[in-house]
Amino acid sequence: MATSGNSDLDRGAAVTRSLLGWGVVAGPFYVLVGLVLAFTRPGFDLTRHALSALTLGHLGWLQRGNLILSGLMVAAAAVGILRAIRNGRGLAMGALVAVDGLALALAALFTPDPVNGFPPGSQSGDFTLSGTLHLLFGAIGFAAIAAAAFTYAAWSRETGGGRGPSVALGLTVLVGFIAGGALSSKPVGIALLWLAVLADWAWLAYACAQIYRWSPHPLRALRSHATS
Repeated sequence: MATSGNSDLDRGAAVTRSLLGWGVVAGPFYVLVGLVLAFTRPGFDLTRHALSALTLGHLGWLQRGNLILSGLMVAAAAVGILRAIRNGRGLAMGALVAVDGLALALAALFTPDPVNGFPPGSQSGDFTLSGTLHLLFGAIGFAAIAAAAFTYAAWSRETGGGRGPSVALGLTVLVGFIAGGALSSKPVGIALLWLAVLADWAWLAYACAQIYRWSPHPLRALRSHATS
């Protein structure tokens, strides 16, 4: 029998929901901080430079911090997914989201090469190990989120949920990143990379919100345990 006060709360269910909430917060946080830096860093042009270029220069630590903090939020969401869906689909989805969080942090540690005159005074065209690793971790992160989106779609089909938005966002991430990377020297390529980034964060927020609603409410969870 449930008692009153704090004992009426299923702390495990509450923690799970709190962790999932970080998946909704991460995207707006990353994009907002990135845009503030984009509009305030001299020489940065949203039509010519990807947000990752903001990690360069004497103020690059701000965007690197943005990437790391966002990666930690994504990692928290991954733990929430693992706690909420305790089967094969949940394990795969949580692991893939965790890979994306790690890739964000590693992309902050290994900065890209200067591109299209940013930072001001730099020369483009040189390929460094750091720049190569940055691109590699970016590709891993996007691929992991796309795979997580398709895994979520399969899980939604099994649970009777809608799979269309997840499939569409997963495909957008893949197409946007691949096409954007190939055309990154042109404004259309930067636009496609932005599309991939926004679809990436949109899927994470969508999936975490849906799983949040699907997972037991902390009070309902305790009552169901008490009556079982």
